[in-house]
Amino acid sequence: MDLTIASFDAISEVNMDYTITLYLNQYWKDERLAFSNQYECLTLSGDFAEKIWVPDTFFANDKNSFLHDVTERNKLVRLSGDGSITYGMRFTTTLACMMDLHYYPLDSQNCTVEIESYGYTVMDVVMYWKDRPVRGVEEAELPQFTLLGYKPNDRKEKLATGIYQRLSLSFKLQRNIGYFIFQTYLPSILIVMLSWVSFWINHEATSARVALGITTVLTMTTISTGVRSSLPRISYVKAIDIYLVMCFVFVFAALLEYAAVNYTYWGARAKKKSKKVKPNETKKNEKKNPGNDEIIELQDIRMSPLPSIRNRKISLQYACSDIDSANFPPSFRYTRSAAYMSNYRIGGPGFKLRGNAVNKPRFLRALRKGANVLRASMPKIKDVNIIDTYSRIVFPITFLIFNIAYWLFYMLD
Repeated sequence: MDLTIASFDAISEVNMDYTITLYLNQYWKDERLAFSNQYECLTLSGDFAEKIWVPDTFFANDKNSFLHDVTERNKLVRLSGDGSITYGMRFTTTLACMMDLHYYPLDSQNCTVEIESYGYTVMDVVMYWKDRPVRGVEEAELPQFTLLGYKPNDRKEKLATGIYQRLSLSFKLQRNIGYFIFQTYLPSILIVMLSWVSFWINHEATSARVALGITTVLTMTTISTGVRSSLPRISYVKAIDIYLVMCFVFVFAALLEYAAVNYTYWGARAKKKSKKVKPNETKKNEKKNPGNDEIIELQDIRMSPLPSIRNRKISLQYACSDIDSANFPPSFRYTRSAAYMSNYRIGGPGFKLRGNAVNKPRFLRALRKGANVLRASMPKIKDVNIIDTYSRIVFPITFLIFNIAYWLFYMLD
């Protein structure tokens, strides 16, 4: 046998197959058909093959095939005088090709043509390649691949019905990365660089920086979705998945960077404001509450404080006779004395005890202690512009290091 490649029509990663149009030529000698001792050759129509013996060849990894029939069935039978027969046909077939996509789109694939006799075992028919098993490899062109070469092979397959001879032809295909550079890698790099623009925008321009951060995140999500739609649902991680995920991490980190800047800036302002207001509030509280007793406040705002005041009118006359009722705030706060503590049960309905009288759970205290230690260990940032200044340097350098490591690993491997 030998093959002549007419064209590689399509290679599909989703269906794990490829479509090829080829000429299959088979040669054998049947002495019963010898008609002359001299060298003569007769070219017959393809229908003549139905009147003689022909091998029952089929493609073991075939999914779908059809024989071309325009304008006539593309078959030929060429009979020599000594009984030698050349039987050729032209057809298009879709063959299975299990691809390894770990390095996609920086990968290379091996796609095979598996030829076998369906009914005749090795006891009846022996198949082998000619000296030049395939033609047209140099002229074959593919849109996304480069055909590097081929490798013929033959082996015996042991099946349930016997042992059969199988011929295989493996094509080495190298994927061209130019399409993915312009459609995936370059847009992803530009989107990541666009997210760094927010480092040069004033931190008080919240709408601009948040809009820029969210736009870049959504754009990276759209690019990732488009890439996954053209690939099968495989469980392992591909090279392009790693790149897109890292680009997504960079744009998301740029958005979180502004969250840190915003929190640091407004948190510092709130602390300064609280320090200014706190001494005035302390003086007012000392005038209203001269004692050092604890404070209770009304929890359920739907419950009127008047019944409670009436029910404990007698007790309050002794405990709070020196306090003017006009000084009570609307939330019903007042100073408690020892007499009131004896007449009212702590933790009653509608009231909450403020102070250290209620023991807090241990894990809350431990959590607060750990937070205080972490807060003390963190460096104090007086100017939030320092965060943006460092981000302008750290983000590009980190992204550059990632790209160098990525391309060296996948291109040199």
